[in-house]
Order: sequence, then structure tokens, then C-alpha cells
Amino acid sequence: MGVQENGSGDLGMSGVPLGSKNKYRRMDSELTDYSDDDLEVVPYKQTQHERSKSTRKYVFACAVFASLNNVLLGYDVGVMSGAIIFIQEDLKITEFQEEILVGCLSVISLLGSLGGGRASDALGRKWTMGIAAIVFQIGAFIMTLAPTFQVLMIGRLLAGIGIGFGVMIAPVYIAEISPTISRGSFTSFPEIFINIGILLGYVSNYAFSGFPSHVNWRIMLAVGILPSVFIAFALCIIPESPRWLVMQNRVDEARSVLMKTNEIEAEVEERLSEILKAAGIGAGENLEEKAVWRELLSPSPSLRRMLVTGFGIQCFQQITGIDATVYYSPEILQTAGIQEKSRLLAATVAVGITKTAFILVAIMLIDKVGRKPLLYVSTIGMTICLCGLAISLSFFKATSLGVALAILSICGNVAFFSIGMGPVCWVLTSEIFPLRLRAQASALGAVGNRVCSGVVAMSFLSVSRAISMAGTFSIFTVLSGFSVAFVYKLVPETKGKSLEQIELLFQKDRNWQEEEVELSDTQYLVQQKNEAISN
Repeated sequence: MGVQENGSGDLGMSGVPLGSKNKYRRMDSELTDYSDDDLEVVPYKQTQHERSKSTRKYVFACAVFASLNNVLLGYDVGVMSGAIIFIQEDLKITEFQEEILVGCLSVISLLGSLGGGRASDALGRKWTMGIAAIVFQIGAFIMTLAPTFQVLMIGRLLAGIGIGFGVMIAPVYIAEISPTISRGSFTSFPEIFINIGILLGYVSNYAFSGFPSHVNWRIMLAVGILPSVFIAFALCIIPESPRWLVMQNRVDEARSVLMKTNEIEAEVEERLSEILKAAGIGAGENLEEKAVWRELLSPSPSLRRMLVTGFGIQCFQQITGIDATVYYSPEILQTAGIQEKSRLLAATVAVGITKTAFILVAIMLIDKVGRKPLLYVSTIGMTICLCGLAISLSFFKATSLGVALAILSICGNVAFFSIGMGPVCWVLTSEIFPLRLRAQASALGAVGNRVCSGVVAMSFLSVSRAISMAGTFSIFTVLSGFSVAFVYKLVPETKGKSLEQIELLFQKDRNWQEEEVELSDTQYLVQQKNEAISN
């Protein structure tokens, strides 16, 4: 099947810059597909309304099921922050071993992310999720029964590989299956489930802390196996990504999936044409095959710009210290002045609730206000809160004011992170790369994310001992300030554009502000069309 031509004879997704006449003709032509006479037919309106509801429910279910692996990552992060206190008592591990145990999961998960990119291209997106769940389950089971630190580390390494598989593929899958107008919200689901997992981990810490120290941490880790059971069920429900199916020349199956995930039937053939063109299929194209990794290692100027944006935003998400705040919140609060274990774990539950609640704000806003405004609010807010935490630990340590300011700063930091940097970073890296490179380029971004996370987690206590915890958060404050400049200079707005259209943003130097004006016009046309259909 080739790319359909528009009325002027130009190809709908040829290299015409976004915002040109060609784009507006296409959007207007979509509007004229639904004339006033057609909209007056009641049965058609009812059918379309029912189809829209059914489609939204279907894509919602797919996004939820695809995000279940992220509960495992979040739970592990949350539960380990409290379990490590009791692991120290039971297995008598040193502070260095504590850092290795906590941080190694992030570093080893990069192997899973690299393998996950290749596996998702070879086996499909959804079966890669299944592999991730199985590997994590084995690792969690070994950790639960571990008699020594060495065995605990083996289980931790396996869990890290499983998490690496799962954390990079879920956003890619959801971005590829979601309709353009709601892609941002749905692609944020993995971050929601990470936060839910973190909150469940904190609650588990608090709930099981009363058991003996040689039992409670094992129960805490064992509970993390349960979400994997639901993942097995999910794999029987969700379809394969239509874009992956096209890459496998299974075009009819891809069309069938698009029919289930697009509210307007007329868009299905257009979307399929765009995917075919992006994949180099149809329109008589005979593209020279090039190894994906060779292309990533010697990128074109446009791909280099994509890699800088995607890799950079992933690294900034972690080097601003979010994992240190989550993993070591009990130690941070101890430094601030809270000493009782039950109060420490209760305070971490408050942090988890805040982090989870504010991710819902991001979900409601990401497709309305866009990705970039949320990133501005997030990075500026995090910078202020990290500065406040450094001040509280430096000048008001061990005072009631210091404790209150520390808790407020930690909760504010995770809240601002959840509004922007948390979900938007994964949305962007699943949107900006070309179809044939998307899985492995996203995996490369996930590697940067996991490496930075591991470095922060494994060095936080040592650095804090060397320059003080206040000094460490001062460094995070400076890095967070740099992230504001990075967002301004290198991150484009992608709201309302199809995945294939987003590629055009990086083909040459473009003015992001002009793109956002053109985007508002495009979004207005889409909104007008949807309102006409629903009325």
C-alpha cells in the first residue's frame, strides 16, 4: 500500500515542512470528510460516539496493562528504602555494601534496556514485556530467600535486568498504539505506575516493620512478586504495536489494530500510510538497509539532534537527585532530626503519597498545555525545593523548623518531579525517534537514565559523608538549574503531532516558538473536527 496523495498531488508526509500549506490542506480535508449533511444523520452520530467511547476504553486498558512492569520498578525503589534498614541489622552489611545493593539495580538494568531494544524489534513489544516480568520474578524470589549478602546481590542483579527490559519498552509500546490527540496522557501511564509502586513499597515498609528483622524485609521483597501475575494475564489481552507489525510486513494486522485504537475510521488509512512511509514501505521506496546501531553510532545531523534531546533529558531526570531523595529519604530525614524508625517510615509514606498524587496532575495537563510548559514548571520548582532542602540541612538541622522545612522540601521536590520531569521525559523519548530506530534509540536513552540513577544511588552516602548532605543537595540544585536551560534550548514541543510528523522537527534547524504557533493552529483544527463529530 502506498502513501495516498492529497488533492494537489503532493504526498501527505513528504518532506514538506510542518506548518506549510500542505499540512493545513490535509487537516482541512479531514474536516470536510464530515459535512453538515453527514453529521445530521443520527445513526452515524450514535455509531461514532459509541466507537469513540469503545476506542478510549480499549487504549486505556492497553496502556494500563503495558505499564504493570513499571509497578515492579517503583515497588523495588520504594521498598528498598525501608528494607535496607532491616537488611543491615539481619545480614550485618557495611555502608559500602548498602550503596552497592541499592544502586546496582539501576546500573545493571542498563543491560536489560539494551537487550530490551533488540528483543522488542525481534520478538515484538508485548512479548518483551513478558520476558521482563519473568526475569524480575526470578530475581525477586531469590532475594526473598537470600541467606547471605552475596545471594541477595544475585537476585538483585536479575531483578535489575528484568526492570531494564520493562522500563524502556512500555512507553514505546504505548506511544505507538495511542491516538495522537491523547498520546501524551497515555504514555505517562508508566510513570504513574512507577509512583504507585513506590507508594506501595513505602506502605509495605510501614506495614511489615513490626515483624522481626530477619523476617520483615523478606516479606517486603516477596510482595513485589505479585504484580507479575497480572502481567501474564495482560499479555493475553493487549495487541501488538501496529508500527512493529508494519515493520514485519504484517500490514493487515496493523490495520486491524489501528481500527481498534483510532476513534475516527477515516484516520486509519492515513495513519497507516504515514507508518508505511516512515518504515520505508510503499510509495515505491527502496531504502538502503543500514544496521540500526551503526546508524545510531554515526548519526545524521537530524538524528544527532534527536539523540542529544532524548539522551540529555533522560540524564537530567536522574542527575538532579530524584532517586537519592526516594531511596535515602529515611537517612535524609534522620539528618534533618527525625530518629524514631516508625516516624521515619511514616514520613516516607507521605513522600510517596505526594509523588503519586501529583503525577495525576501531569496526566490531566500534558495533552492540554503541552510537554514543554510542564518541564519548565517542573525543573524550576525542583531547583527551588532542592535549594530549600540544602538550606534546611545546613542551617536548621536537628530543629523543629529544620524538620518541617526538610519534609516540605522533599515533598515539593517529588511533587514538581512528578508534574514534569518524571512523565514527560519518557513521553519525549518515545515520541521523537524515527520508527525503525525508536525501540533501540529509546533503549539508549534508558541506558543513560539508569547509569545516572546508579551513579547517584551508589555514591550518595559516600559523597554526603565527604561534603555533607547539605553540600550534596547544593550540587543537585546547580544541576537542576542547568536542566532549565537544557529544556529551553533543546526540547521542542511535540503536543498534538503524530509520531511521523515529529520527525520533521529535527530535519533541520527550526524555531521552536514558530513551531508552537503552528501547533496551536493544528490543534485547533483537530479540536474543531472532534467537536463536530461529538455534537
